[in-house]
Amino acid sequence: MNYTIKTILAGLFLFLAAQLQAQTAQYPIVKGFGGIYEIPEATERPDPSLEYKIIVDLTSAAENDKEISRWVDNVARMINLHGLAGVPKDKIKVKVIIHGGAIFTLLNDENYKNKFEVDNPNLKVFEALKASGVDIMVCGQSLLARNLKTTDLWPGVRVAHSALTTITTYVPQGYVLLKF
Repeated sequence: MNYTIKTILAGLFLFLAAQLQAQTAQYPIVKGFGGIYEIPEATERPDPSLEYKIIVDLTSAAENDKEISRWVDNVARMINLHGLAGVPKDKIKVKVIIHGGAIFTLLNDENYKNKFEVDNPNLKVFEALKASGVDIMVCGQSLLARNLKTTDLWPGVRVAHSALTTITTYVPQGYVLLKF
C-alpha cells in the first residue's frame, strides 16, 4: 500500500473516530441517566416486538462513594439501550433487588452524608428509574445484617423478604436475571 492510500485511510479513521466522540449521549427512557449512543452498523439489536422482563441482582458497591455508582447507572443504561433500539417503555419490565455492598447506595441523604461526607449521588438515578417504571427493592435480610432500618433509606424503595427469594420468585415468571 502506498503512502497516499495509507494517509487517506488514516485520515478517514480519525474522522470517523471524531464523529463517534462528537455524538451526544441519548436518554430515551430514563431521563438524564444511563447515557447511551446509537451504533448505526449494529446488526444485533433488541426486538421491539418482544416484551423484556429483567430482574437485576445489584450487589456491587460503588467504586467511589462520592460519585454515582456505575452499577446503579448501568441499570439506566440497560433500559435506555432497549429504548434506543425501539423497544417501547411499556414492553420493558425491570425489577432491581439490592443487597450486599450495594445497599449503601440506597441510604437517604442524611445517613449517606454521615457515612461518606456527601449527599447520596445515587438518589437522583433511583428517582429517574422509578419514574421510568422500575420496581426497586432492598433485601430485608441485608438491612438486618447491616443494622439498617427502612427509615435510613430512600423512601422510594420497597423492602423484600430477601434477595434470594425475590430472585427465585421472578425468574420462574420469565424474568431474565442480570447480576451487577
